[in-house]
Amino acid sequence: MAEQRSDTPQTYQLHIVIHQDITVRIGRLGEFLFPAGLYIYTGSAKRGMNHRLARHYDKGKKCHWHIDYLLANPQSEIIRIEKCVAAECAVNANTDGIIIVPGFGASDCRSRCIGHLKYRTYLHHS
Repeated sequence: MAEQRSDTPQTYQLHIVIHQDITVRIGRLGEFLFPAGLYIYTGSAKRGMNHRLARHYDKGKKCHWHIDYLLANPQSEIIRIEKCVAAECAVNANTDGIIIVPGFGASDCRSRCIGHLKYRTYLHHS
């Protein structure tokens, strides 16, 4: 098995637009209102980064991770992906935004992050 280099991206950020206010049940976390706007989700994939990112686009997948529940909603759309070399929690800590769902994407977090999904900007509709 090939050793992974330290400059290989293992962290990613999904820039997600929620086109209108939605209420979504996020697994065992419960049901939450997600206002229309821009969100940034920080995740990691130590192996299979491209497979993980491709999976995020599949609206019909079985929901396993918190982000799956949000992305399955037809009002959600990934508009950009950034890959990072820095650790997931460090990238998340340096991302501005508001935590709407405590614990979202942070079930296995060892850095005591409140959540890995941040709400950035409200979308104004005309």
